[in-house]
Amino acid sequence: MKREHAVQAILFREANLYAPEPRGVVDVLVVGEKIAAMGKGLPEPNPLPTAVVKLEGRTVIPGLVDLHVHLIGGGGEAGPASRVPPLSFETIVRGGVTTVIGLLGTDGITRSPEDLLAAVRALRERGLSAYLYTGSYWYPPVTLTGSVSRDLVLIPEVLGAKVAIADHRSAQPTPREILRLAAESRLGGMLAGKRGIVHLHVGDGGLDPLFAALEEGHIPISQFHPTHVNRSEEVLSQAVEWARRGGSFDLTAPPADGLPRLEEAFSRIDAAHVPWERVTMSSDGGGSRPRFDADGYLVAYDYFGVETLWEAVRYLHTKAGYPLERLLPLVTENPARILGIPGKGTAEVGYDADLLVLGEDLTIERVFCRGRAFGEA
Repeated sequence: MKREHAVQAILFREANLYAPEPRGVVDVLVVGEKIAAMGKGLPEPNPLPTAVVKLEGRTVIPGLVDLHVHLIGGGGEAGPASRVPPLSFETIVRGGVTTVIGLLGTDGITRSPEDLLAAVRALRERGLSAYLYTGSYWYPPVTLTGSVSRDLVLIPEVLGAKVAIADHRSAQPTPREILRLAAESRLGGMLAGKRGIVHLHVGDGGLDPLFAALEEGHIPISQFHPTHVNRSEEVLSQAVEWARRGGSFDLTAPPADGLPRLEEAFSRIDAAHVPWERVTMSSDGGGSRPRFDADGYLVAYDYFGVETLWEAVRYLHTKAGYPLERLLPLVTENPARILGIPGKGTAEVGYDADLLVLGEDLTIERVFCRGRAFGEA
């Protein structure tokens, strides 16, 4: 995707703005990396050089915050040849993602947190906002500095820790081990001024280890954010109960053939009166999608990109009828708030100028990352 020359200011004329709540048709002024003003009939900020973007009522939304992406590729369950390739900067931005959180998957041996950190920093140099979780599927976690708490304190890009539970590929961590990881992540987060969230890959076995950890220790439920909870009806039911107790959870945006099942998941969440503020959705971009038989042997293998995230939002809006203002927080405001990323997920004065310009069919026409423009004019 072509990057355009940066200017000191951009004035969006007549944007149908969702911030993510609807703000109507307004002008949006971007100065440098930040949103400087919003309102009707904004003047150009002379003497700053200003690019005027005439939108004529086209929809503008905050850039997507994708909190679960295998930036350097996942996979490997079928041997070295099954390793998923790294995701490119262009692929991520083309999917409308302006803030991305990278992580390791099954393979924390041939793929390292050092490689992941390098990928995060490369994306940041090109204008994307990128972060990572320390750890992988395994316990004890693989880290950059020797401990989760030190990673959080010493590495600015580290937001929290990842571990896998209830999965035949995981280390089968006990509730006590889950608590120990959460305590270390919480302490490191406090010392670093971060949330220190523990992001949990949830396998087919569900949330039982997490419920047990919650009962056994003194870590608040808000310290955990389980993902992949829409993998089955049983796991989703547990996630609904988790949210009823005050927790949050993450849905995985499926490929096209799984979108009807995602619609069913949303219906169940609504029926259970789960507050949408506690729900996020991510792409699992670059992650493997293996299928195993009853004996645990791999029988099929695939992977998908970050584009599934916006495809899921479009489907839920255009096919299932969910209002855009209900869907957008799941992929913008909610993940930014839950992970504690300042200046993200909302189109507001003083926030980063991460904006998407949409076409009539909600396709992504242009992407702005911290005031830098990508895409065709």
